[in-house]
This record gives sequence, C-alpha cells and structure tokens, in this order.
Amino acid sequence: QVQLVDSGGGLVQAGGSLRLSCAASGLTFSRHGMGWFRQAPGKEREFVAAIGWSGGSTYYADSVKGRFTISRENAKKTVYLQMNSLKPEDTAVYYCAADLWGLGSRYRHEYDYWGQGTQVTVSS
Repeated sequence: QVQLVDSGGGLVQAGGSLRLSCAASGLTFSRHGMGWFRQAPGKEREFVAAIGWSGGSTYYADSVKGRFTISRENAKKTVYLQMNSLKPEDTAVYYCAADLWGLGSRYRHEYDYWGQGTQVTVSS
C-alpha cells in the first residue's frame, strides 16, 4: 500500500521559513518524480514545485521561484520543500504527490499518489 505522509507545516510570520517533508512508503521512490501542490480555501489545488526521479530536474511555479526549493533524498524516500520569505498568500494546505513517469510535472493529472496534506499559515 502506497503512503505519502506530509509533515512540517505550521504557523509562521511573514518573512519566515518552514521546511515541509514527505515520507514515502510502498513504492519504488527513486522511480517517481515528486511534486508539491497547495490549496487555499475556496481555490483550486495549484502546482508549487516538482522534481525528477534523480533530483537533476526541478520546476517551480512563478509565484514561488527564488523563495522555495524542492529536494529529495532517495535513500530516505523523502522529498522536501524549503520555503523561505513566506508571504500571507502562501497560506494553504500543502500536498506532496508521486507522479507516473519519473520526470516531475506541473500537472495534477500526471500524479498517481497523494499525501494527506499539511497546513501552512503565514501571518502578516
């Protein structure tokens, strides 16, 4: 059974930092590209960042480029999202996901497995 467990969310002031983690089990982690998405109240789930199976390719939404960094440790079956210079508009539930093809993707439909989400709240 595949499980993705998101953690690391919390309440932080604007300008602060958080690091999210996503621990995977039940799948060959090193074969999957991984992504982070987020969903704010009343909005659709949107792409944040993605990373290919080897970690050699990364992709970011324009809104987070230069502030967020995605990384992975295949030996630990874990993907991370380091979030710096947080803004109130970053407030959302953040979800990690494992894709089908190993490349990382901006598109939700290319992800087969999802974590349960972790809440990030940025106060102004």
